[in-house]
Amino acid sequence: MSGKTLVRSRDKIIAGVCGGIARYYGWDPALVRVGYVLLSILSAAFPGILVYLILWLVMPAADQG
Repeated sequence: MSGKTLVRSRDKIIAGVCGGIARYYGWDPALVRVGYVLLSILSAAFPGILVYLILWLVMPAADQG
């Protein structure tokens, strides 16, 4: 394993979920956020919001250090 863990980012707009996913995969956080919003809108919004809330609760926060 690479030793990386999926955590919420401290560079956050709402809860850091998209920022954490972007950091984990090495992607640009702005592109992940835009992609997530577009995907949520195209899927009638509710599933995207529900998935985001679940990830917010399940993903641990990044260390403050």
